[in-house]
Amino acid sequence: MTDDAVPTSGCFRNGTHVLPIRVYFEDTDAGGIVYHAGYLRYAERARTEMLRCLGIEHTLMLAEHRVFFVVREMHVQFHAPARLDDALEVHTRTDSASGARLRLSQTVRSRDAVLVEFALTLACVTREGRPRRWPARVAAAIANLTRP
Repeated sequence: MTDDAVPTSGCFRNGTHVLPIRVYFEDTDAGGIVYHAGYLRYAERARTEMLRCLGIEHTLMLAEHRVFFVVREMHVQFHAPARLDDALEVHTRTDSASGARLRLSQTVRSRDAVLVEFALTLACVTREGRPRRWPARVAAAIANLTRP
């Protein structure tokens, strides 16, 4: 890898962020299928890369505004397993944003099949764990995703 090469952050398709993921051996259990907690890591990675594509980086939010995102609530529904070497996509859609909350829907897909669905709420908090409104630049970027 050259010095100017960067890892992929996925892309937006029709307002939905899409992150490609490959299933590695480390992601699987003894049966060769993705261990359930692996899907949580995939979803977290996809949310981080979606924000990165919007110009929002966790380290900068913390350094400049002293705030960061936490998962406040999450519902997960498992439909089918992913297996070693599968090529997956994590689709992340912003459902709503207000004050210090951001509601997202995420799906992990293999081809056209939905394997796992997430419905979650993120909150913007200070280092002390207190809710705080999004910084203006973050709020503007997120607002663009929630417009019809």
